[in-house]
Amino acid sequence: MHVHRFERLWLVAALAMIVLFIGTVTYGAVGAGYGMVDDTGGQVDPTDATASENFREPGVYNGSEPGHYDVYIEAKQFLFVPGTSEPVRVPANSTVTFHVTSTDVIHGFEVVGTNINTMAVPGQVATVTVEFDEPDEYGLVCNEYCGSGHHTMEGSLHVVPAAQFTQTEVN
Repeated sequence: MHVHRFERLWLVAALAMIVLFIGTVTYGAVGAGYGMVDDTGGQVDPTDATASENFREPGVYNGSEPGHYDVYIEAKQFLFVPGTSEPVRVPANSTVTFHVTSTDVIHGFEVVGTNINTMAVPGQVATVTVEFDEPDEYGLVCNEYCGSGHHTMEGSLHVVPAAQFTQTEVN
């Protein structure tokens, strides 16, 4: 059987593209370090998240070491607690771990202008750790459609100079 050289060329090019595609999908799924929301953050009762051992009252808490803070956020239709009615305040030059859960439907949790982007799933606690070096203001948005008021679900995160951050802001 004779295969024309142009057919052979296109066959090789198509196979190379398939291998390249499979390689990029594999790298994106395994090599880049991204993961899905799982139960490593723990599970909570979606009707009362604060009743669980691994989720505190929403707010900012001192972390396990100096300069580390834990922020517990509840996403619910159509607000973040804290974040919507009062901004989340953390000091600059600190490491912050966000613990996010939902009490009703699936929500998104994105801190605009950073690489923080996770899903808030009812019954699951998503944890994301980030370092904030400079004072700045960031928006919090829900990027998963969560109902008719989704477009109003926003909040704010204020990274303030360490001198302006007081321990009274920490629960």
